[in-house]
Amino acid sequence: MLSNEIFNQHCTDCPRLSSFLTEVKQKYANYHALPVAPFGDDTPQLLVVGLAPGMHGANATGRPFTGDYAGVLLYETLYQFGYSNQLESTALNDGLALKNARITNAVKCLPPENKPTGDEINQCNHFLAAELKTLPEKAVILALGNIAHQAVLKAYGLKLSSAKFAHNVSHLLPDGRYLVDSYHTSRYNIQTKRLTKEMFTNVFNNIKALLA
Repeated sequence: MLSNEIFNQHCTDCPRLSSFLTEVKQKYANYHALPVAPFGDDTPQLLVVGLAPGMHGANATGRPFTGDYAGVLLYETLYQFGYSNQLESTALNDGLALKNARITNAVKCLPPENKPTGDEINQCNHFLAAELKTLPEKAVILALGNIAHQAVLKAYGLKLSSAKFAHNVSHLLPDGRYLVDSYHTSRYNIQTKRLTKEMFTNVFNNIKALLA
């Protein structure tokens, strides 16, 4: 059970996001359309940090990277490396479980046009900061995209200039954990081949070596 410090499903601290979720719920009555909770192991060796829920994915299903294109490569790779019991993540009741891994987002609510403001990212950052404190000593944090990367630095109280985002680069954090960067598994990045399956596999091989 997640504490309110880590996640609050009834949070309305960002007026724009709260109003937008109300509009979405009116249009799609069966959608989750609330802040989306982190999903996975309580004490994970790997924490995956995304940007925010997608309209017809996590915002609809209530689980990060579930039901949309951005989750396809992520869950395939988690399965490949033994973090998941299933190859696909389609719905809350699909039986999928993560082992030694958890997925969260820098912003817990769906933003209009998938673009949270800087203020919204900062407002939500205390949830991520609290979540990071629950990780085991030698955990690895995988940031999908620069916004997630910067959110982790902010949650640590670090300057953004202290570690520059770069694909498949590892950054040693003050507490001995590692932050590993990857391009986001978005449809755009995959279709333009900015991120390929081989590239993402190499990221996970890097993580495997760090955890070893």
